[in-house]
Amino acid sequence: MKINVFIERTDEKKVLNVKTVNEIFEQTKIPRNTVLITRNNELIMEDEKLNENDEIRLLSVISGG
Repeated sequence: MKINVFIERTDEKKVLNVKTVNEIFEQTKIPRNTVLITRNNELIMEDEKLNENDEIRLLSVISGG
């Protein structure tokens, strides 16, 4: 199923053929602990199943002091 993915860190847009968020991580090689995942502007977890044409955003986690 085709999923639209935006990767904030590199400002990239990709269309991936995946069914779960875990598959996105496998294909992009992005470390899981470095991003928050949103689907259609709502925060989701890694084990979520995806739907055709979902808009997924991988948002960089920034920390500092």
